[in-house]
Amino acid sequence: MPIFMDRHVVSETITAENVAQIHQEDLKIQHKYDCKGLTYWFDDDRKTAFCLIEAPDINSIIEMHHHAHGNVPHQIIEVDKTIVESFLGRIEDPEKARNTTLNIINDTAFRTIMVLNIEIHSFKHSAPLSVHSDLQKIYKQIIPILKSFNGNIVQQNEDGLLISFRKVTEAVLCALKINENYRIFRTQYQINFTELSIGLHAGIPVTEKKSIFEDTIKLAQRMCFISIAEIVISNEVKQLFDSENFGQTLNSNQIHTLTPMEEKFLTNLMEFTEKEWQNVDLKIEDFEKYIGFSKSKLYRELIRLTGKSPQVFLLHFRLRKSLQQLQKLKGNIKEVAFDSGFNSPSYYARCFRKKYGIIPSSFVRNKPTYFYF
Repeated sequence: MPIFMDRHVVSETITAENVAQIHQEDLKIQHKYDCKGLTYWFDDDRKTAFCLIEAPDINSIIEMHHHAHGNVPHQIIEVDKTIVESFLGRIEDPEKARNTTLNIINDTAFRTIMVLNIEIHSFKHSAPLSVHSDLQKIYKQIIPILKSFNGNIVQQNEDGLLISFRKVTEAVLCALKINENYRIFRTQYQINFTELSIGLHAGIPVTEKKSIFEDTIKLAQRMCFISIAEIVISNEVKQLFDSENFGQTLNSNQIHTLTPMEEKFLTNLMEFTEKEWQNVDLKIEDFEKYIGFSKSKLYRELIRLTGKSPQVFLLHFRLRKSLQQLQKLKGNIKEVAFDSGFNSPSYYARCFRKKYGIIPSSFVRNKPTYFYF
């Protein structure tokens, strides 16, 4: 049976005890709707509650809540319980809340999400297999650092790592430690043609989007396209860090905090790029129109944040996507070229060689059979 997570926004007067009582009302009649309440989270500061429920469908959950207490959820999404556990640390009531008359749970579902990516800029001096082997060794050294700061690894693949932290301070300090160690790794493995990017954003698991932590993950992923610093954090993360560490300041040379305007620009830029990058007729003027920037302003902002002109930014985005397709064995090189927004396979091969130092066919012949670690 599917598993769902819902979100309730409660009034300022509601307490953890009230939520526990409401949850008990659900449990009393859940069998009538073929539902099974697994657990819940309650954030007293933000006045939000999230229920994890096994149910035949969304309507059954709504009807159960309505019948039990009338507090229907504001949003419901289907989730994978393994992913939920990776993000939130549990899929059942915490140990201390079991076997009591009233299970009072005051446990927030708010998390700081880290996206860690190591981008390869060239295969000119090291073959793909060799680079892959070195990256695997580096990732294996990064994982213990994450765990030492209580980071839960949610996902690991060719795009890098997705990590969940309960505490903002631990996430920020972990990012700084990884960045410090990566400088050593680059020298140790002689991989100066790679670049570490870390994005940090914080949020709740269920919003108006379809998947868990979708808004939070997307912004953290998009931060990895910013080259102004190895570590980029949202304004919300900065404010939370400041509230937890009064008087302590972050080094702006190591960490760049997105301003609200930069966050809006980055969101608009990446939304449009992710939607249109495969369009062979896409022009820079289309970016200007969508974002609402003049040609000169778009150029200045992209240069400042990414170090690339609009033309180079789009080209490198396409090449990066094409590299991922080649890694995953999706289609032949000609198909990859067209799927990546290039109108000519020969032009694609020239651009690929200019950026990565080898032609696509050479990469395909020498790439690893897997890209996980």
